Amino acid sequence: MTKTTNTYKGMACMVVGVLMLASADAVTKLLIVDFHAGEIIFYRGVFAFIPLVPLIVWNGGLRSLRLQQPRGVWWRGVIALLTSVFVALSFINLPLAEASALIFTSPIFLTALSPWLLGEKVGWQRWSAVLFGFAGVVVMIEPGSSTFTLWAFVPLIAALCSASRDIVTRRLGIVDSATTVMFYTSIVALIGGAISMPWSGPAPNAEQWALFVLSGIFVSLAHLLIVMALQLAEGPTVAPLKYVSLVWSAILGYLIWGDVPGTWKVLGAMMVVAAGLFIIYRETQSQKVQRALVGD
Repeated sequence: MTKTTNTYKGMACMVVGVLMLASADAVTKLLIVDFHAGEIIFYRGVFAFIPLVPLIVWNGGLRSLRLQQPRGVWWRGVIALLTSVFVALSFINLPLAEASALIFTSPIFLTALSPWLLGEKVGWQRWSAVLFGFAGVVVMIEPGSSTFTLWAFVPLIAALCSASRDIVTRRLGIVDSATTVMFYTSIVALIGGAISMPWSGPAPNAEQWALFVLSGIFVSLAHLLIVMALQLAEGPTVAPLKYVSLVWSAILGYLIWGDVPGTWKVLGAMMVVAAGLFIIYRETQSQKVQRALVGD
């Protein structure tokens, strides 16, 4: 199989994966009206195993679940649970597209934290991109205006948790397969959601059960496809395609809730996306220089 074919497959996996993730977010926004975040995570977590089980069997059964880096996988699962909680809360009082755009500040947080938590050097160009991205956040949330709400900080907390999850992954050097990591992440989600179930409301009706099934399958497949995309093609080629989900979120927000982002929201989101894309570009250039220095 040629490198070009793998690249196209990787790009397709990334696009389908992020569209599934955005669709799952839309389902979460529908469900958050009647269920709290813990209930959504628990019910969704149950059905996340539907695509995982056949993959586990295909990969060798229970033997494939033996962890090589248990500490990293469990910590990643806990932080992924916190991320899911704040992502769900983000959709309570914010339009889907706006909340999604704020969550996409995760790469900016990751870059800002990496000098202290990862010991990585960040040059002035990436620092400029970080400041530009945070300026985009200010433009989006419009502090002091009539549209400003403190709920805008919830997706920013979700983005910070997401960045922390990636930092844990890098620091602890997780080497287990994507299926194995997703299995234990789903276990943590189930446990975390189960803790909140004593405060749950009425059981879901048939339509809501269908939404939970759809959301669980979408979330599980989305993360697997994104990992596959990064395995098939180079990160700088497929990573920018994540931002396709913002367009899809805006479309879903309009079709389902009639949300039309204002001028400042769109401008701020564009600034965040531009900052994220530039950070990806600069990291790519930095990696090329490092490989050249070591003769790779």
